[in-house]
Amino acid sequence: MGPLALLNHVLNFVAPALFVALGVTLAARSFIRKKSAAPALSRQLAVNFAAAVLLLALGLWWFGHDGKIATYAGMSLLCASSQWFMLRGWKA
Repeated sequence: MGPLALLNHVLNFVAPALFVALGVTLAARSFIRKKSAAPALSRQLAVNFAAAVLLLALGLWWFGHDGKIATYAGMSLLCASSQWFMLRGWKA
C-alpha cells in the first residue's frame, strides 16, 4: 500500500469521528446558557474528536473491522457524554 492509499484509508477512518464531533459541538451551542463557563469551541471539538477516534480504534480492535453500528452508537454516546461533562463540570 502506497502512502497516498494509506492516507486515504486513515482519513476515511476518522471522517465519521470528525463529523460526529463537529455536529455534537455545534448542536450543544444552542443549549449553553452561560457561555462564559463553557470552554472554547475549538477545545470542545478537539476533546470530542479525540474521544470519538479513540472509540473507533477500540471498536476496530474489538470487532476486527470498522463500520460496525455498535461502534458508531458508542461513538455518539461518548461524544454526547464528553460534551455534557464539558458544559456541566468544567472548572475554569
